[in-house]
Amino acid sequence: MADKKSAEATPESSARANRQRLAQEEGARAMADIEQKAAAVRKNMERLRALREAKEAGEVGSEVVAATKKKRGKTLAR
Repeated sequence: MADKKSAEATPESSARANRQRLAQEEGARAMADIEQKAAAVRKNMERLRALREAKEAGEVGSEVVAATKKKRGKTLAR
């Protein structure tokens, strides 16, 4: 007939369950680490983007000032 499972856990099954539990905990730690690193990368990218945009805005501003000074200089020279 069919074998009935015993109520007791065999050493093999308890070892397997322990390995699965450890793998699950390690996977959760790895995912948390990956999420933390991704958040740090996004934060750094945001900081660099702000710096680049500020620099570009400063360059555009200085170009406008330089262009108006050149126009004024030509107008005054006539």
